[in-house]
Amino acid sequence: MSARDGAGRIALPEIDSTNAEGFRRAASLPAPTWILAGVQTAGRGRRARPWSSPPGNFHGTLVLKPTEPPEVVALRSFAAALALHEAFVQVTGLPQSFALKWPNDVLCNGGKIAGILLESQGLNGPEPILCIGIGVNLIAAPDASQVEPGAVPPVSLLQETGLRVTPEAFLDTLAPAYAGWETIFTAEGFAPLRAAWLSHAARLGERVRARTGAETREGVFETIDAQGNLILRMSHGSVAIPAAEVFF
Repeated sequence: MSARDGAGRIALPEIDSTNAEGFRRAASLPAPTWILAGVQTAGRGRRARPWSSPPGNFHGTLVLKPTEPPEVVALRSFAAALALHEAFVQVTGLPQSFALKWPNDVLCNGGKIAGILLESQGLNGPEPILCIGIGVNLIAAPDASQVEPGAVPPVSLLQETGLRVTPEAFLDTLAPAYAGWETIFTAEGFAPLRAAWLSHAARLGERVRARTGAETREGVFETIDAQGNLILRMSHGSVAIPAAEVFF
């Protein structure tokens, strides 16, 4: 266990999915624990999309046992995004290069460098489990042809900054950064995370498109509310969107 972040660490050379491994191991973990994999054979992103997981990139999951209601637990996606932003700035010294894209991506020079996937089990029961899965393109990114039209193109840290950072070194920075935001969240609630997230938000005050299923709404990205919803200002007024794919 690291004294800096109070979390255990498990490093595995290869696994199907760090989130899946987190659920398998959760019952035996006495404290928050990071699971780091050299390779994922079945990594996944939001909406069960495959997540490219080549060696040298970061594939990790933080396993927690939160006690709050599910809607509060879900706000930890913002804690993870802020921790990622902090870690990127620390390892690169380039704060102007990184921004946060709602709901759960991190951008580097306008391209997607990292994604976050929260999965949970039994949040209303006696044995709650939350797995915060994080994927970072440290040295390689999928080809732009592999993402849907209009989506932010993938980039890697090596490609954008020339810096080669190992997954282990990145976790040494990310884990204490997350622990700091977790402490703030549990002590003060979502408000300070919301303010910090908005200070790094991509396209705030600009027109974006939010797609939910077959419906696409376009308007000005006004803010996020106290529940983490996207507030989109449209011609007929502002609407709160709890989940969507956002396109610039």
